[in-house]
Amino acid sequence: MTAPIEADVAALSYEAARDELIQVVSRLEQGGATLEESIQLWERGEALATRCEEWLIGARKRLEDARQGGASSGDAATQPENGEAF
Repeated sequence: MTAPIEADVAALSYEAARDELIQVVSRLEQGGATLEESIQLWERGEALATRCEEWLIGARKRLEDARQGGASSGDAATQPENGEAF
């Protein structure tokens, strides 16, 4: 995966990454793309799926912390790598 794809995806909210991932999967399922286009779509989809997973892991951690009366919502360990708040 290339650095521009990673940087671009890192700025996305969960909802934006999820919605774009749905579009990428749909385009791949429709077929008709060249091999090169399909590879680019696949790489983009992988990056988007990873971004969604980061958000979900962070959300799960925040829920676990809240159940235990633990960390505050500003805890950097509970946020995605780029530091965006949930």
